[in-house]
Amino acid sequence: MSATFIEFLTNPKVGAMVLTGLAAAATVFTLVQPLVETDKLGKRMKLVSDEREQLRQREREKLTNKSSLRSEPKAYMKRIVDRFQLSAWLGTDTAKAKLVMAGFRGQGAETAFLFFRLVSPAVAAVVAIFYLFVLGVLDQPFIVRFGLVILALFIGIKVPELYLSNRTSKRQAEIKRAWPDALDLTLICVESGMAVENSFRRVGIEIATQSVVLAEEFALTVAELSYLPDRRAAYENLANRVGLDAVKSITTALIQAERYGTPVGQALRVLAQESRDQRLNDAEKKAAALPPKLTVPMILFFLPVLFVVILTPAIIQIFHYQ
Repeated sequence: MSATFIEFLTNPKVGAMVLTGLAAAATVFTLVQPLVETDKLGKRMKLVSDEREQLRQREREKLTNKSSLRSEPKAYMKRIVDRFQLSAWLGTDTAKAKLVMAGFRGQGAETAFLFFRLVSPAVAAVVAIFYLFVLGVLDQPFIVRFGLVILALFIGIKVPELYLSNRTSKRQAEIKRAWPDALDLTLICVESGMAVENSFRRVGIEIATQSVVLAEEFALTVAELSYLPDRRAAYENLANRVGLDAVKSITTALIQAERYGTPVGQALRVLAQESRDQRLNDAEKKAAALPPKLTVPMILFFLPVLFVVILTPAIIQIFHYQ
């Protein structure tokens, strides 16, 4: 049996048949493999592209449906503002500029601000009177409690302004983080031959995934460039709405390019590099300011624990041997 099997394996015809079969299988595998093999890199790139497009779509919808672009005043607020003529003695040009820098636009935002400037001091004063005079929480003389009521009234006056200041700071910080990337995209668009309006429109769509606020400003600037008779006013409005020196530099360069015909690409390249250097300097400043800020927490929290860990065994040994 074994001799027959060995003779079968050593038969040249069998070997030729096996080699022919292997060659045919290898040929078929070589031809079919490109058709069967999946393109993993292509699939991953397609997934990334689809996800990026979904993010853009969501940000576009968020930007389109954002109510802070132009809000209508509420009826009861408008009635109170008109009845007491709050715009005459509470409204100022400075307040309007702060509202715009905080991202609140339209008559509704101004009406709400005037309404809360009237209501917040009254609410603060009523709450202070209730706690200090009705409930008697603080056992102090009348003059002290009256002074606290005046202090609450002053805080109520300042609360809307503090809210606007905080909102403006957060908004400017978001724009400042995304501004160098937006400048690089604008530079690419301008050097590819696109006009400033088309560049801003395209950059607004691309930058929306990183900063909706900046995309908002680009959209408003494109709209103003379309209908304002003087393009300089549109650039100046952008600088006034944002309130950052980097944005003012760009708007100045664009105004000069519009007036004197100077090339925009070189100015954008230099200013983009300056913005990136400024962002790096800000990060270095924060890193350099970290050790002094950690000094007090270390003294209050780390050193007492360290002394306890070091001295406790010695104190235990001293009391043990006594």
